[in-house]
Formats: sequence, C-alpha cells, structure tokens
Amino acid sequence: MIDPSAIVHPDARIGVDVSIGPWTTIGAGVEIGDRTSIGPHVVLKGPTKIGANNKIYQFCSVGEDPQDKKFQATAESVLEIGDDNVIREYCSINRGTPHGGGATTVGDDNWIMAYCHIAHDCHVGNHTIFANNSTLAGHVEIHDFVILGGFTGVHQFCRMGEGSFSAIAAIIVKDVPPFIMVEGNTARARAVNREGLKRRGVDRTVIAEVKRAYKTLYRQGLTLHDALSKLADDPKKTPEVLQLVEFIECSDRGIVR
Repeated sequence: MIDPSAIVHPDARIGVDVSIGPWTTIGAGVEIGDRTSIGPHVVLKGPTKIGANNKIYQFCSVGEDPQDKKFQATAESVLEIGDDNVIREYCSINRGTPHGGGATTVGDDNWIMAYCHIAHDCHVGNHTIFANNSTLAGHVEIHDFVILGGFTGVHQFCRMGEGSFSAIAAIIVKDVPPFIMVEGNTARARAVNREGLKRRGVDRTVIAEVKRAYKTLYRQGLTLHDALSKLADDPKKTPEVLQLVEFIECSDRGIVR
C-alpha cells in the first residue's frame, strides 16, 4: 500500500491499510490512522496526527510550519485532523503557534476542495464544506456544518457559527452568527440558511423561530444591544435562538451586520 518511490521517515506511525502514493514524503512525527489514503506528491510534516478513513489528494501540503514570522522551529506546534475527511488537490494546512495555543485542529467529515488554505491556530469543526480557494487566516474558528463558498476569505480571529454560510468571494472581517448567510466584500448578512437547516432535519417551527430572531437582529432597526435584550427576554425562544444570542454575546470582533 506504500509506493516504492514514497519517502517515509522511520519515526512516522502508519496505521492499517493506509495507502501512500508515489513521490509522497512523510516526515518525522507524523501519525496516519487506519484506512487513510494519501495521494501522490503530498508532503506531510510533523508533529501531525491524522485520523482514520481520510482521503488526501495529490500535491497537498499538510502540517508544514506556520506562516508566522514570529515562529521558531523549536516551538511547540502541532496539527490534528480527525476522521473521514476529504482534502482535495493543492490544499495547505499549517500547524499551530505557541501564542495561539500551539495547535491547528480539523474535526471529522469535512469536505475541503482544491486550493483551500487553513492557517495556523485555526479550529475547524465537523461536517463543514470549503469550496475551492476558500482561505482562513490565523486563529479562525469554523463551527460545525459551516459552508464556505468559493474564494471566501476569512480574516484572522474571526468565527463562523454553526450552520452559517458564505456566498462566493465573500470577505469576512467580523464574526458570522450561527445559521446566517453572508455575502459581499465586505460581507453582510443576507438571510437565514434555511436550506442548510432543512437538510439537517431541523423542524420547520424551529426554522421559523430562527427567522424571527434574524428579523429582530437585522430588520427592525434596533441597536444590537436592544435586539439581544429582546431575544433574551423572549419566553418562547428555542435552544437555537439562545445559541445565536450566546454566540453574539461572546464576540470580541463584533458580528457581520
């Protein structure tokens, strides 16, 4: 399952039924889980841990040093990738930095299309989709079920909440609340990601409550403080609306609005 032309460091740990393509380089400190497939001409550098059942296509760079001028080669710096991810051609995912917590993490069941970049100290959740050329600057958080349209750029330290969605070529410089669709340069909120919620099996009454919360935040001319107070005081609010409120209240950068 390992092509004779591949270079695998003796300190690398390779699981069961792992496939490694021709001319791929696996460095020291790399751990690859069972049944993971690594294509040709891939470079994996450690410390990097990759889970089971992943598929990494040709010409990817995974676990390389952070693109941070302050980074020292002797510093603690790791990359952790979960299970069942697809990482397409020419993607780059960098390890973390000490001042950012030391780790970059990618969860499970993510679909990362060609030419995407995940920078140092980013944290990507589960079940996300990165369309081609999506780019994350350092310290970005992408929560579960987020979809990034092609050529989306996310500024450092921004967060995208659960189930949010960016249109093609969106430039995101503030936090995107859960379940919200954004578009433009710079990105602005446009609607609730109803289709994403429906595909996950969310009840239509819950979706209606999220839409009502969206109108309170974005369509009634209220200040953000007053809109949050109105939502927080609503005795009928669903857990999803409460999640929306808590996300915004925790925002350091402010939200796309």
